[in-house]
Amino acid sequence: MAKKSLLFMVLFVSVLFLVNIPGACLAQSSDNTEINKRDRSEKELTADQQGETKQDREITQKIRLAIVKDKSLSTYAHNMKIITVGGMVTLKGPVRSEEEKRAIEEIAAQIAGNGKIMSEIDIAPNKDK
Repeated sequence: MAKKSLLFMVLFVSVLFLVNIPGACLAQSSDNTEINKRDRSEKELTADQQGETKQDREITQKIRLAIVKDKSLSTYAHNMKIITVGGMVTLKGPVRSEEEKRAIEEIAAQIAGNGKIMSEIDIAPNKDK
Protein backbone atom coordinates (compact mmCIF):
# COMPACT_ATOMS: atom_id res chain seq x y z
CA MET A 1 0.00 0.00 0.00
CA ALA A 2 2.88 2.38 0.79
CA LYS A 3 4.32 1.75 -2.67
CA LYS A 4 1.00 2.70 -4.30
CA SER A 5 0.81 5.90 -2.25
CA LEU A 6 4.38 6.82 -3.17
CA LEU A 7 3.73 6.05 -6.84
CA PHE A 8 0.56 8.12 -6.77
CA MET A 9 2.40 11.04 -5.14
CA VAL A 10 5.20 10.94 -7.73
CA LEU A 11 2.66 10.81 -10.55
CA PHE A 12 0.67 13.68 -9.06
CA VAL A 13 3.74 15.91 -8.66
CA SER A 14 4.89 15.05 -12.20
CA VAL A 15 1.52 15.99 -13.65
CA LEU A 16 1.51 19.29 -11.73
CA PHE A 17 4.96 20.08 -13.08
CA LEU A 18 4.00 19.29 -16.68
CA VAL A 19 0.75 21.26 -16.46
CA ASN A 20 2.64 24.34 -15.22
CA ILE A 21 5.19 24.41 -18.07
CA PRO A 22 2.90 26.19 -20.59
CA GLY A 23 2.12 28.85 -17.98
CA ALA A 24 5.81 29.46 -17.40
CA CYS A 25 6.41 29.79 -21.14
CA LEU A 26 3.55 32.24 -21.57
CA ALA A 27 5.04 34.53 -18.93
CA GLN A 28 7.78 35.50 -21.40
CA SER A 29 5.74 36.09 -24.51
CA SER A 30 7.50 37.79 -27.37
CA ASP A 31 5.71 39.83 -29.98
CA ASN A 32 7.30 39.20 -33.37
CA THR A 33 4.23 40.31 -35.32
CA GLU A 34 5.95 43.12 -37.22
CA ILE A 35 8.99 41.01 -38.13
CA ASN A 36 6.75 38.15 -39.25
CA LYS A 37 4.70 40.53 -41.43
CA ARG A 38 7.91 41.92 -42.95
CA ASP A 39 9.28 38.45 -43.71
CA ARG A 40 6.04 37.35 -45.40
CA SER A 41 6.35 40.16 -47.92
CA GLU A 42 7.15 38.96 -51.43
CA LYS A 43 10.01 41.48 -51.54
CA GLU A 44 11.78 39.85 -48.57
CA LEU A 45 14.20 36.97 -48.97
CA THR A 46 13.68 33.94 -46.78
CA ALA A 47 15.97 31.00 -46.09
CA ASP A 48 14.13 28.79 -48.58
CA GLN A 49 15.24 31.17 -51.34
CA GLN A 50 18.93 30.45 -50.76
CA GLY A 51 20.74 30.22 -54.10
CA GLU A 52 21.49 26.68 -55.21
CA THR A 53 24.64 27.40 -57.21
CA LYS A 54 27.89 26.05 -55.85
CA GLN A 55 29.22 29.59 -55.43
CA ASP A 56 26.16 30.77 -53.44
CA ARG A 57 26.27 27.75 -51.14
CA GLU A 58 30.01 28.16 -50.56
CA ILE A 59 29.67 31.85 -49.72
CA THR A 60 26.91 31.10 -47.21
CA GLN A 61 28.90 28.23 -45.68
CA LYS A 62 32.08 30.30 -45.34
CA ILE A 63 30.23 33.19 -43.70
CA ARG A 64 28.40 30.83 -41.32
CA LEU A 65 31.65 29.10 -40.35
CA ALA A 66 33.44 32.40 -39.72
CA ILE A 67 30.59 33.71 -37.57
CA VAL A 68 30.30 30.53 -35.50
CA LYS A 69 34.10 30.40 -35.00
CA ASP A 70 34.02 33.88 -33.45
CA LYS A 71 33.32 33.01 -29.82
CA SER A 72 33.05 36.71 -28.89
CA LEU A 73 29.68 36.77 -30.70
CA SER A 74 26.43 35.87 -28.94
CA THR A 75 24.18 32.91 -29.69
CA TYR A 76 21.87 35.37 -31.44
CA ALA A 77 24.70 36.27 -33.81
CA HIS A 78 25.66 32.63 -34.36
CA ASN A 79 22.07 31.94 -35.45
CA MET A 80 21.97 34.78 -37.99
CA LYS A 81 20.11 34.00 -41.23
CA ILE A 82 22.50 34.13 -44.18
CA ILE A 83 20.92 33.99 -47.62
CA THR A 84 23.06 34.19 -50.75
CA VAL A 85 21.49 34.58 -54.18
CA GLY A 86 23.58 35.41 -57.23
CA GLY A 87 26.56 36.32 -55.05
CA MET A 88 24.53 38.89 -53.07
CA VAL A 89 24.33 38.11 -49.34
CA THR A 90 21.38 39.08 -47.14
CA LEU A 91 21.92 38.97 -43.38
CA LYS A 92 18.83 38.76 -41.17
CA GLY A 93 18.11 38.32 -37.52
CA PRO A 94 18.71 39.86 -34.13
CA VAL A 95 22.06 40.45 -32.45
CA ARG A 96 22.90 41.77 -28.98
CA SER A 97 24.68 45.01 -29.93
CA GLU A 98 25.71 47.42 -32.64
CA GLU A 99 29.26 46.02 -32.32
CA GLU A 100 28.03 42.50 -33.13
CA LYS A 101 26.10 43.84 -36.09
CA ARG A 102 29.21 45.54 -37.48
CA ALA A 103 31.37 42.46 -36.82
CA ILE A 104 29.00 40.21 -38.76
CA GLU A 105 28.74 42.68 -41.63
CA GLU A 106 32.55 42.89 -41.80
CA ILE A 107 32.94 39.10 -41.78
CA ALA A 108 30.39 38.79 -44.61
CA ALA A 109 32.02 41.59 -46.64
CA GLN A 110 35.46 39.98 -46.32
CA ILE A 111 34.09 36.73 -47.74
CA ALA A 112 31.51 37.91 -50.31
CA GLY A 113 33.12 41.25 -51.19
CA ASN A 114 32.27 44.87 -50.49
CA GLY A 115 28.98 46.02 -51.94
CA LYS A 116 27.56 42.49 -51.94
CA ILE A 117 26.00 42.61 -48.47
CA MET A 118 22.45 43.61 -47.61
CA SER A 119 22.07 43.91 -43.86
CA GLU A 120 18.68 43.47 -42.23
CA ILE A 121 20.22 42.81 -38.82
CA ASP A 122 18.26 44.06 -35.81
CA ILE A 123 19.51 44.84 -32.31
CA ALA A 124 17.58 42.65 -29.85
CA PRO A 125 16.16 44.44 -26.83
CA ASN A 126 17.91 43.78 -23.54
CA LYS A 127 16.04 41.12 -21.53
CA ASP A 128 17.36 42.46 -18.20
CA LYS A 129 14.59 45.04 -17.98
